[in-house]
Amino acid sequence: MMVLAVGAALAAPLANAETLTDALIAAYRNSNLLDQNRAVLRAADEDVATAVAALRPVVAYSADAGWAKLDISTAAGRAVVENLSASLTLTADMTLFDFGRNALGIEIAKASVLATRQALVEVEQQVLLAAVQAYVDVRLAEELVILGQSNFRLIEEELRAAQARFEVGETTLTDVAIAQARLAGSRASLASADGSLLIARESYKAATGAYPGRLAPLPGLPELPRTLEEAQAVARNTSPLIRQAQQLVTLSEFQLSLAEAARLPTIGAGITLRTDDLGFNSQGVGLRMKQTIYAGGAISALQRQAIAGKDGANATLMQTAGSVMEAVGVTWATLEVSAAAIVATEEQVTAAQTAFDGVRQEAEVGARTTLDVLDAE
Repeated sequence: MMVLAVGAALAAPLANAETLTDALIAAYRNSNLLDQNRAVLRAADEDVATAVAALRPVVAYSADAGWAKLDISTAAGRAVVENLSASLTLTADMTLFDFGRNALGIEIAKASVLATRQALVEVEQQVLLAAVQAYVDVRLAEELVILGQSNFRLIEEELRAAQARFEVGETTLTDVAIAQARLAGSRASLASADGSLLIARESYKAATGAYPGRLAPLPGLPELPRTLEEAQAVARNTSPLIRQAQQLVTLSEFQLSLAEAARLPTIGAGITLRTDDLGFNSQGVGLRMKQTIYAGGAISALQRQAIAGKDGANATLMQTAGSVMEAVGVTWATLEVSAAAIVATEEQVTAAQTAFDGVRQEAEVGARTTLDVLDAE
């Protein structure tokens, strides 16, 4: 049974026990979510290379071959002429001046990479947090199983004691029935704790890629900021969500500049070399200037769209910063409440243990009933 397995595992030496660090390493190595987001980042990196390529010349060739048949009728008679032809053309084109459009494309790609990188950092934090939560849940579930086992054994002892006192006439059958009911309840609680441990083990596997073995005790808490304001300052400067939103604002500004530059002309140069099977060779060099005069309002619409995108990115940044600050405040308050609750609970446990010991001793001399002992337990 799982209960016995957990008991044996916890009783074994912890020399080779898995630590929280081991769990974090396993989660980092085995996370499919991280693999997915790393692939997204690699794809975004290639957008930079694509944007840089727009500043370089494009060299291409084309080879043509053909056959033609001419049926010619003249006064002297009818003639059929067949002709085979072939040619090879090499071209090179390069944008010389575009009022910064290609450079803006590079900056947009870089900003997108930086935003994607911060998204990956956020995913990393979530993966590691899930591993910590799974580790803590397994440790807690194991402790609850041990506690349930101890409670079950203690009530078993109380039931045997109640039955012995009933046999000598010191208690009634009601006391025995109460102890039996409490034992059944303890057995149900133990089964529930066992189920919770199974669930926690599955969550651990989902987070780290493998079921937990013997888990070492939790390490001490890391050093925390001294005040809420310090914690919020750290979050404001390091939160990947805020940094991602900042990069998206920068990206929207570049997109607006690109939309404005679309109204300006583009100047490019081209070189053409051509030869064919008849021995005719040609070379050509040319400049080309191109500008859109009328596009049915598309350029203006794209510019207005870029302005709206910039406004939305700024609003998203403010909203993200507010949400992060709220989360830090809630977490800080939870930590303070938890610290106070731990101190109070430790005092409660100490007092309850003293009370239980006293009730049990009083029951042994007949001053307390079995129900009193079970309530104290």
